Amino acid sequence: MKKIKDTLVLRQDDYALLISYLNHARRNSSIDRQNADELTAELKKATLVDNADFPPDVVGLNSKVRIKTDDKNEEMELMIVTPDKANIKEKKISIMAPIGTALIGFREGQKVKWKVPSGHKTFTILNVMNDYSGNPA
Repeated sequence: MKKIKDTLVLRQDDYALLISYLNHARRNSSIDRQNADELTAELKKATLVDNADFPPDVVGLNSKVRIKTDDKNEEMELMIVTPDKANIKEKKISIMAPIGTALIGFREGQKVKWKVPSGHKTFTILNVMNDYSGNPA
């Protein structure tokens, strides 16, 4: 699919859930302020769509994503989830983690450059699998 530079697409439900989570977490000081600010900045850039109009190749909450690191050509598969559902052993990565924040709203085939704990990384989104037949958020 054609790359749309810096265009983020989010489901309205995901956006509302993430804003609510960020607001609650900030009041309780239970999050890393820098990650919260970066996620908030990303959310502000997003184009919001109805659930029915959400493209199947865009990373949202509960998306399974296969990515490739450009520097080492390594592939990994993960699922983007809310922090309370994060579990590294199950490859469930929090939206608040740098890689979760980097991927949300981008499409299959896009390259995403983001600062991670080990420095700046460029990832290519190889595949996005969305299954919203159950609970979408």
